[in-house]
Amino acid sequence: MLSADDPLPLRPERVLIAGVTGSGKTTLARRVARLWDLRHVEIDALFHGENWTPRPTFIDDVRAFAAEDRWVTEWQYTSKGTDEILAPRAQIVIWLDYPYRIARRRLLARTLRRRLLRTPLWNGNVEPALWERDGWTGENDILRWQKNTRTKWSERMPRIEATHPHLDVVRLDHPRALEAWLSHVERAPAS
Repeated sequence: MLSADDPLPLRPERVLIAGVTGSGKTTLARRVARLWDLRHVEIDALFHGENWTPRPTFIDDVRAFAAEDRWVTEWQYTSKGTDEILAPRAQIVIWLDYPYRIARRRLLARTLRRRLLRTPLWNGNVEPALWERDGWTGENDILRWQKNTRTKWSERMPRIEATHPHLDVVRLDHPRALEAWLSHVERAPAS
């Protein structure tokens, strides 16, 4: 496992961004796409259809972009079968393993902002309004989802490293570590 201080063995062309909900996977995926001139495929846009229903073509769409040579995406929907498609093709996993309080604060701010501003998301979906109870309870409660899955990656990463030894895993334990790492890789010569 690599840290923020370790050089990359190669300039990756297929990148997965892992981390708990709200850690900043999509924001980092956009930055990595610009940095290494990769196609960013926002996996939420492939999964969520109209009215938040799962798109029936999701797995086929994941297979299609994973077969391409150059991409970056968020590593999500692992229970839907993305592991078997993405992990064998990826070259690197950037793991945002931030303290829970940081991810929690980020998710709360994002959720409040999206609900107050009624931000259009994937395929015309909008999170429930701030005052609507449905978005804060039940199966759509993203804050509860984050709490329930906050240890998912630390539990999974040893198995991922064992079953996919070709993957370089960069573990970043704080946003400062991410910025240091990005600064380091931006200065590194292309290989």
